[in-house]
Amino acid sequence: MTEWSTPHLKVILIGNSGVGKSSFMSRFVHHRFTNLYRATIGVDFLTKEITIDKRSVILQIWDTAGTERFHSLGTTLYRGAHCCLLVFDVTSSVSFDALDVWKKEFLVQACPSDPSAFPFIVLGNKIDLDYREVSSSKAQQWCSEIGAEYFECSAKEDICVDTTFHSAARAALQYLIRHHVENGEDIQITQKQQEKQPNKKCYC
Repeated sequence: MTEWSTPHLKVILIGNSGVGKSSFMSRFVHHRFTNLYRATIGVDFLTKEITIDKRSVILQIWDTAGTERFHSLGTTLYRGAHCCLLVFDVTSSVSFDALDVWKKEFLVQACPSDPSAFPFIVLGNKIDLDYREVSSSKAQQWCSEIGAEYFECSAKEDICVDTTFHSAARAALQYLIRHHVENGEDIQITQKQQEKQPNKKCYC
C-alpha cells in the first residue's frame, strides 16, 4: 500500500492574456491584489498547502502566458496536470470564445489517459465590473456541454477565489486517486482532524 501524507496536485490556469489569471493566483496564495497589469512571461508557479475533506494537500499552481508565442511551452507545462482552470473575463466575449480552443489545445498537449474524464473548471473573472459581455447563462450552458464546473469570481474583491481553488483541489485529488487505482495501486492518504472551509461569498 502506498501512503501519501501530503499529495502534490498540479493545477494549471489557462486563458487569454489579461483575463486575470495571475491576479487570481496571487489573491489565493498571497491574499493580495494589484491593479498594475504585468503580462506573464512564460509561466509563473506558486504553491499552497490546504485541507480538502480532512486531507492535507499541496497545490502546485501554474499560471501560463496567454499569448500565442508561448503556446509551445504547453507540452512541457501541461503534462502531469491533475486539473485545469479555464479562465475568461466576463467583460470580454473574445476571451470566452477562446476557451474552446484552449481546452482542445490542453488535451492535445497534456495527453491524459482518458480525456473525457479529465477535470476542467471554468472561471469567469472580473464580476466586480459594472458591465459584462458574457452572461452567466451562456457560460453555464457551455460548461454543461463540456461537463465542467463553473464559478463567477473577482480577484479584485476576493469573491469566490478560495471556493474555486478548493473545488479544483478536490477534483484534482479525485483524479489523482482514480489514476493510481486504475494502475492497480492501493493508496491511503493521511487525514487531518478538521477541514478549513473557505468563508468567502461566491456567485456560482
